[in-house]
Amino acid sequence: MPNASSWSASSPLLLLWEDSSGTRIFLSLLYAVLAISGTLSNVMVIYLVFSFKKLQTTSNAFIVNGCAADLSVCALWMPQEAVLGLLPPNSSSLRSAEYRLLRGGLLSLGLTVSLASHLLVAFNRYVLITKLPSVYQALYQRRHTGCMIGLSWALALLLVPLLPGLWTPGSAQQPPPRQTDGGSRYTALLLALAVLGQTALLLHCYLGIVRRVRGSAKRVSVLNFHLLHQLPFPAAPPPPRRAQRRLSSVSVLLLCCVFLLGTQPLVWVSLLGFFLRPAPPALQAASWLLLCSLSALNPLLYTWRSEEFRRAARSVLP
Repeated sequence: MPNASSWSASSPLLLLWEDSSGTRIFLSLLYAVLAISGTLSNVMVIYLVFSFKKLQTTSNAFIVNGCAADLSVCALWMPQEAVLGLLPPNSSSLRSAEYRLLRGGLLSLGLTVSLASHLLVAFNRYVLITKLPSVYQALYQRRHTGCMIGLSWALALLLVPLLPGLWTPGSAQQPPPRQTDGGSRYTALLLALAVLGQTALLLHCYLGIVRRVRGSAKRVSVLNFHLLHQLPFPAAPPPPRRAQRRLSSVSVLLLCCVFLLGTQPLVWVSLLGFFLRPAPPALQAASWLLLCSLSALNPLLYTWRSEEFRRAARSVLP
């Protein structure tokens, strides 16, 4: 059975992938744009949350955790991909197994924590909106919130020795080497199933919020909500009346669609390679770019509808 990360030498797309200097330059520029925009947006969100007490809520703590993980992808991994794409194909940096392992470990750490943070944010909002305030306050005490964040990083660190070969899409000009051992194939399958399970939980949380709010008289926004007057980590002030508007189904659908667009192509490409045949290299490269682009889009995805974030950003920007 073929491996999900193997590359078909007979595919005509392999010529486009390996030998086209225009393709390598385009991918390098794309990585550079994502690296710059993602680094600036993630740093901005982290700075705003730490600088403005109104933004220091439990949900924003999980968002900051995701931004910190995304920084390892945008500020550390993507610039290397941009530079490697401009090197000659026979460069020693592209062939160094140790360097590839280092890049794979860095990428696996960032993506694992980032995906875990997506689920933590979704579950936090689900409990906040659908459960009693006493349940929310008991579950999301400061100590419990810190433990959840710490566990996301501990899990990622435990998986680093296992995942670098799977989380490494290769440089912008050279595909990863062929892997033929059964262990890597089954690990890739388990990874794809884990992402599918995480996606199912995330969709359950947000769709549960939609159903609950539609049947309630309370007017809130899932992307900009403050339902409780006493929130832990620490308390947030009472929101202005105009912030308590009806849940926007379009906003929730956009959030879910962006997440699905970023994660599912790589999952199904991996499943296709495991059960049928490896996908063309260009398709594998595109699925990786979509997944990595989430690290640049996440800060905007969770803050663009927040009046508090917009007000804080206007106060610091010239």
